Amino acid sequence: MAKNQGSAGRFGVRFGNTLRKKVNDIEKTSRGKHACPFCAKEGKVRREAYGIWKCSSCGKTFIGKAYTPY
Repeated sequence: MAKNQGSAGRFGVRFGNTLRKKVNDIEKTSRGKHACPFCAKEGKVRREAYGIWKCSSCGKTFIGKAYTPY
């Protein structure tokens, strides 16, 4: 297994290189650090479900895009 596959490395050689790259980019975006639009703290927003985001600092739950909170 190559070292540069990121989170999509769990698929091994299946599904093709292009799809694995797309999955890797989507997961980097959705699991990355985001600022809360209410308290403006960086890195406190986590994805709860499809389009639902929650700030662990102020406790606000809000809607956003599927893979980014904005």
